[in-house]
Amino acid sequence: MSTALTGLILGIESSCDETAAAVVRRGTEVLSNVVASQIATHSPYGGVVPELASREHLRNIVPVVRAALSEANTTLADLDAIAVTNGPGLAGALLVGISYAKTLAYALGKPLIAVNHLEGHIHAVLLEQAQRVVRSEVEPLPLPALALVVSGGHTHLYIVRRQGDTWTYRNVGHTVDDAAGEAFDKVAKLLGLGYPGGPWIDALAPHGNPTAVPFSFSQVKIKAHRKADGVTANPVATLFSFSGIKTAVLRYTQIQEMASSIEARRIDLSANPTVNGALALCDQQTLDLIASFQRAVVDDLRRKTFRAAKALGAASLLVSGGVAANRELRLRFTAEAADCGLSIAFPRPALATDNAAMIAAAAWSKLPAGDIAPLTLSANPSLVLGKGSEQPAKPL
Repeated sequence: MSTALTGLILGIESSCDETAAAVVRRGTEVLSNVVASQIATHSPYGGVVPELASREHLRNIVPVVRAALSEANTTLADLDAIAVTNGPGLAGALLVGISYAKTLAYALGKPLIAVNHLEGHIHAVLLEQAQRVVRSEVEPLPLPALALVVSGGHTHLYIVRRQGDTWTYRNVGHTVDDAAGEAFDKVAKLLGLGYPGGPWIDALAPHGNPTAVPFSFSQVKIKAHRKADGVTANPVATLFSFSGIKTAVLRYTQIQEMASSIEARRIDLSANPTVNGALALCDQQTLDLIASFQRAVVDDLRRKTFRAAKALGAASLLVSGGVAANRELRLRFTAEAADCGLSIAFPRPALATDNAAMIAAAAWSKLPAGDIAPLTLSANPSLVLGKGSEQPAKPL
């Protein structure tokens, strides 16, 4: 790589409902990380409305990029490349970021680098670990690592390796229906809480008894979900399923005749959307239900992740995505990792949710490798990371 390079990459992320831009130096030093949230726009609907998300991205993309450059004390001319998320995600949302990034790259004569959103989440952890290594706070994470990417749209497991400056990923598990974060959002909505649901569940769960409602997860049958993606075709792949527990919560509320209290809470919280307000509106039965739901989801993620780590011989664990900010998940994963003698790393909360620093960080190794995207780049809402599955040492 030429010594004339500044090491600066502008990352742009618009895969869902966050318009984000960041400037990162050499994949390890975050100079800026600006995010324009759309929570207020989508909250009344209890979920992301794709058309509204695209409109808000159009409104936010220019000021967000300008703010990121200003915060980094950087000009467009200083950049080595423009990186952008090209999938997976919402097609219209992705196209806003891609169109703007392509325009910048063409006008500036800079390389355009396409980054898979899931790869970005993995690099959110690697980025933070690299910073801590530089500060001599920790040793480099041993590889191969097993990465759990768990968010509102994704629940995936990857084996992560490094070959020189290049990172490789092998998909060894995924959800066959709802993602874990999606289950949090849907259950929160079902119980009359706000959007996004994860933070509400996380805040209220400590006030309930996590063993009060006995939820369980049945084994996922491979042949019912077989696909030609190299993962479900492997009979020992790790599969998750979270639609059943969402239905179980719904049935519990029906059997316990909780509909009137849920609707009253929904109305009252719309006027006072605070955790303290929600706590005052939740009886003990509701708090126990919330705590039991969270414990069941975290336990399923924990059990299958550590089982896969052992079977695949992973030397460390990476946990990223919005659900990685969940406090119970962090505590239980950290405790089990210590018992197993495994290194484990999480991103700080600002890097756990969708952001552009992770996109710029993931792009850095692609620049010297010549992994440059054409200006015909388009959105791929179903983009896959790491096709194929590794064979564990024994069945999972």
